[in-house]
Amino acid sequence: NDNSKTTEYDRYPKRLSGSRVSSIHSSNSKTPSYVNKSNMDTDSFSNSSDRSSNPFLVDTDFSPFGGYPASSFPLMIDEKEDDDYLHNPDPIQDAEYEKHRIWYDFKSMDKRYSLALLGLLFFLFGGAALFVVLPAVTYTNVAGHHDKLSANRNSTVGSGAVILSDYVYPQLSAIRTDMVDPDTPTQFHTRKAKDGSLWKLAFSDEFAAEGRTFYDGDDQFWYAPDFHYDATKDLEWYDPDAVTTKNGTAHLRMDVFKNHNLYYRSGMLHTWNRMCFTQGIMEISAKMPNYGNVTGLWPGMWSMGNLGRPGYMATTDGVWPYSYDSCDAGITPNQSSPDGINFLPGQRLSSCTCEGDEHPNRGTGRGAPEIDIIEGEVDTNIRVGVASQSMQIAPMDIWYMPDYNWIAIHNNSITTMNTYAGGPFQQAVSATTTMNTTWYELGNSTSYFQKYAFEYLNDNDDGYLRWFIGDDPTFTVYANALAPNGNIGWRRISKEPMSVVVNLGISQNWAYIDFPSIKFPATFEIDYVRIYQPNDSISITCDPEDYPTVDYIDAHPKAYNIWNYTLWNQTGYSTPRNNLTG
Repeated sequence: NDNSKTTEYDRYPKRLSGSRVSSIHSSNSKTPSYVNKSNMDTDSFSNSSDRSSNPFLVDTDFSPFGGYPASSFPLMIDEKEDDDYLHNPDPIQDAEYEKHRIWYDFKSMDKRYSLALLGLLFFLFGGAALFVVLPAVTYTNVAGHHDKLSANRNSTVGSGAVILSDYVYPQLSAIRTDMVDPDTPTQFHTRKAKDGSLWKLAFSDEFAAEGRTFYDGDDQFWYAPDFHYDATKDLEWYDPDAVTTKNGTAHLRMDVFKNHNLYYRSGMLHTWNRMCFTQGIMEISAKMPNYGNVTGLWPGMWSMGNLGRPGYMATTDGVWPYSYDSCDAGITPNQSSPDGINFLPGQRLSSCTCEGDEHPNRGTGRGAPEIDIIEGEVDTNIRVGVASQSMQIAPMDIWYMPDYNWIAIHNNSITTMNTYAGGPFQQAVSATTTMNTTWYELGNSTSYFQKYAFEYLNDNDDGYLRWFIGDDPTFTVYANALAPNGNIGWRRISKEPMSVVVNLGISQNWAYIDFPSIKFPATFEIDYVRIYQPNDSISITCDPEDYPTVDYIDAHPKAYNIWNYTLWNQTGYSTPRNNLTG
């Protein structure tokens, strides 16, 4: 009956006595003869009783996972394994390890940790060399570079000079050492002039470097101003942020972007007091902004005498656009004319300035004449782009009428004399030429760059000024066109050092603005600027000996650095007297 009862579950199994274990015991050994079997049975019973009363008392052969008893796997003393030291501490060996821990750690490092250590040491020693050793060596000049200056110290340096260091400092890689851009292809290093001679490339900028900026001091030759151009009552604020280089061209971008309480932001770029030229060919390749049949924008490429800073109206007061070397009624306010159409203030830097009064070079009439390669507009009648090419001069001919016998138009089918001949502050000798709509940014599946240029020589007798679109001349003004007329003398083709200006404006003083049709942002792209000059007349300076400007500019910082002044007398500087009016 007891055998038929169901065995209750016991989580603490009794002594393992399965056939498998028994067979192992029986096969491995037999009970020794000296063992008292009766005692063994008694002990076994006693142990069994103890296990029943105390379930935590476990037999030495108990295996919690079943199967073979623990006694079946004795410890093999003669077998050595890599982790034996973790289970069998050796005080002597541990003490030795602690004593030479760093050395043992080095010996046991693998390849990855070795490389990491070498990298750490490199940065530590490199940092020490860069921030400690190099400054010390440089300061003490222990490792100063010596060159031929030391060997020729007496012959190369004047007696009053003190050599502070023989070290020849390397030039920055971004600094150009040649006025000709190395990116200009060699086939464009010369250009044929009017007389058939080849003029030499004296300056160029291809704008090939990506991401150039033109804040003051960023560039050797160019500067993008940060101001409002009030002289023509523009609607935009000129911001250096609107001018950069991209895809090998300079970008002047106009946005509908509120800036300084104006609703448009655009860019101007010029070389004033950085790079100027006297005589030669000024050639610019450009793509006009927006559509070729939408009026409103005012892209310009022009030059002005360096004594006038573009947008700084105090500097142009009484200077722009004078190109006059006589001492007569032409230097007086309004040219002493009562007709009411002449508001000229009078030539401030005349050829007859009184002794002791300020003048860049007394005895020479000075000014800031203007020559425009192109001012872009759109004819509102035929809806086609028009290039206005002109020279601005003062004093003026009677009724703004030069001697047209000395003006030539080269293609009457596309070029005509401009109906605009001047205003109260200047005379304009100007012609207009129709343009192709593919020369604009928008409106065609393909748009192209076109080159525009003027060429001039300022000889008093044989001087001339000729404009081009592409390779074709549009019109030419000869020196005799500006001969004495009435009570004024010769107006000369500019002898002043001329700076280069490109800009994108918008003004109701220029043309009707078709606001709904203009697509903003509009971009005026300049591919390159190149200046060619006769081989014997290279002059790429803003301070030529016979027409200096730098000292005069430096002596009048308020006028030349603060654009808010609009008149010369607002700056506190006096207007020079002249021998004609006292």
